[in-house]
Amino acid sequence: MRKNMHGVTLLELMVVVVIVALLASIAIPSYRSYVVRTQRSDATAALLRLAAAQEKFYLQNNTYTTDEARVGGALSEHGWYAIEVTEADAQAFTARATPVEGGPQARDAHCAFFEINESGEKDATNADCWQ
Repeated sequence: MRKNMHGVTLLELMVVVVIVALLASIAIPSYRSYVVRTQRSDATAALLRLAAAQEKFYLQNNTYTTDEARVGGALSEHGWYAIEVTEADAQAFTARATPVEGGPQARDAHCAFFEINESGEKDATNADCWQ
């Protein structure tokens, strides 16, 4: 008789594996979505820094510049977004942040771009992107 045998049957082990797989299939996409949303702050922070640098440049030179290197560089702090000044003249500028190709934010279709101008007006693919 096998009265004193202890252990886990193959069926019990398979039930545990199925439960873990089910939880992972729910948790991983949710976590990825959270990470994408939080990494958007890299773009917004970079554009706000660029806007402040543009204002400083304007005070010193009485014009805005299209030279990203003079007002904050061509990449965001973490390198997830490319930053460019799309328009600039003596009275106005527009700067845009777009995800770097092949980077972790490249699949973020909800917020494919962010923009800011000399008035501080913010634009993006969707209205909730700057939040």
